[in-house]
Amino acid sequence: MAKQATRAAYGEAIAELVQENKNVVVLDADLAGSTKSGEAKKVCPERHFDMGIAEGNMMAVAAGLAASGKIAYASTFAVFATGRAYDQVRNSICYPNLNVKICATHAGITVGEDGASHQALEDIALMRAIPNMHVFQPCDGPEAKAIVKAVADIDGPCYVRLGRLAVESVNDPETYTYEYGKGVVMQKGEKVAIVATGMMVQEALEAAKALDFDPTVVNINTIKPIDADLIKELAKTHDAIVTVEEHNVIGGLGGAVAEVLASETDRCPQYMMGVQDTFGQSGTPAELLDHYGLNAKHIKEFVEGIK
Repeated sequence: MAKQATRAAYGEAIAELVQENKNVVVLDADLAGSTKSGEAKKVCPERHFDMGIAEGNMMAVAAGLAASGKIAYASTFAVFATGRAYDQVRNSICYPNLNVKICATHAGITVGEDGASHQALEDIALMRAIPNMHVFQPCDGPEAKAIVKAVADIDGPCYVRLGRLAVESVNDPETYTYEYGKGVVMQKGEKVAIVATGMMVQEALEAAKALDFDPTVVNINTIKPIDADLIKELAKTHDAIVTVEEHNVIGGLGGAVAEVLASETDRCPQYMMGVQDTFGQSGTPAELLDHYGLNAKHIKEFVEGIK
């Protein structure tokens, strides 16, 4: 299938949403070309607001618009949305439980050459720890488009984590439907369940092809609320669970899965693949995925080592 960045799919979705729903407004922090929120401006300029390089103010304005009955989509790079504007997200958006949808792009190490200052590796941890916040990470363009549209109908704050890099679509845009809070079994197998999120789903599927057995591969596109029932079932029916994420292993998908399993007695071991509590660095996406052990080759080797 064709490649598309999830941020590009966000642009398509938001352009359609502003035409379909007159309650939707879009805010950006001087990055509309990069986040692709500018696609909404092309079709509905009166409901697209460029707030300049003032992310905290953008979140506060989004909160005000939501308090006035609007569905506010706020976009910037993930490192700014969750770091620079954390206070406003927590106190102005989540505390009053307002209808703001933070669609943050350029997450993870595949931002590439921009380096550690722009590679958000703790954003999932920050966002899922705030009460009232829902957290999503689509794996490809069709899923991103569906989730961006779906969050308009979810009451309360949402964080949608999007990437810079174009990735192969593993879902058919003509048939894909998103189901809130439900993990997707991409491949049903045995022995090891590889539980991935975002573009790590593609890497996990590629790794599965190279193994001498068929592991189960699961796409967790809703990280909060996570599909606890599916995770518990995987723990009962497999010898091991391996979580894979383009995020720090502390507080991300791996932590969310571990929290589900902590009180379970009928469970298997869990292993976490991700960035091992360190900052990113400058390099091409391919170089960085290899360096941090997050490509298909490393996933295959890791699973072989525990099987």
